[in-house]
Amino acid sequence: MVSKKVHTILRVGIAVLLLVALSVGEAACKAKFTAIKSVKRVGTQSVSSYSSDTPLRKNGKRDWWEENQTYSTRFRAEQLVVPVSLVAIGALGVGAKSPMYGMNCAIRDGLYKASKGVKLRFDDYVQYVPVAFYLTLDFMGLKAKHSFGERVAVAAVTYISVTALSQSIKYIVREPRPDTGTRNSFPSGHTMTAFAGAELVRSEYGWGVGMGAYALAATVGFMRMYNGRHWFNDVLAGAGFGILSARIGYWMLPLNRHIFRIPRKGQAMVASPIYYANTKAVGMSCAIQF
Repeated sequence: MVSKKVHTILRVGIAVLLLVALSVGEAACKAKFTAIKSVKRVGTQSVSSYSSDTPLRKNGKRDWWEENQTYSTRFRAEQLVVPVSLVAIGALGVGAKSPMYGMNCAIRDGLYKASKGVKLRFDDYVQYVPVAFYLTLDFMGLKAKHSFGERVAVAAVTYISVTALSQSIKYIVREPRPDTGTRNSFPSGHTMTAFAGAELVRSEYGWGVGMGAYALAATVGFMRMYNGRHWFNDVLAGAGFGILSARIGYWMLPLNRHIFRIPRKGQAMVASPIYYANTKAVGMSCAIQF
């Protein structure tokens, strides 16, 4: 049997390699996005299909999808490498006859001995910290790429995706939990929530802040195993599905901008409170410049 030390080195190695791949892939794709431009002719006008500020035109009309498109919301196949890899590795651990079952049991038993059966529940709350940072760090002085309304739309779609993916896959796979045997272990919903928020933070504010958010997300994943609620492969798959859900949130932002007329970063939006003395009621007025 492989020693626990080897298991630990293997887990850390996988995590580091995936994070490096994500960082390098993101940098390479962004450089390609800004450097390579495909120029189209519309009458006597040249239009770049990679430009984020010049929409394409079809039959002389503005293409609303392209008009609302930016680098951060554009689908790129490279974005699937890390989440799909995590989900694929996690899927290898499903079932008692899986290749990862021995590793899963070793991790479960080792953490149970370390915890002596005492469960710490702070992961129930910490899972929401990354998305809270995502929505509020702009008000604390860090520069966000998108307006508050855009971030709310991205977060809403992200966590709709988290809920839909986690509940449907749990129902289909029906993997028993390591502590109670309840058949809803794969994937880890807490880990999905935390990693979705971490990927939102990284995408919005960069790796400097994103690494902190990912550290919190990894802590949540570890605590799910420490508390005996999930197997190691559940946590890996939850991380992958969480990152994928965050990407779905950004991919759908152009549609949300179009439907809900969400102001983009830099557009004027003024809100002020209102007090009605005769009825002793309060309200809020909002003016948006499109």
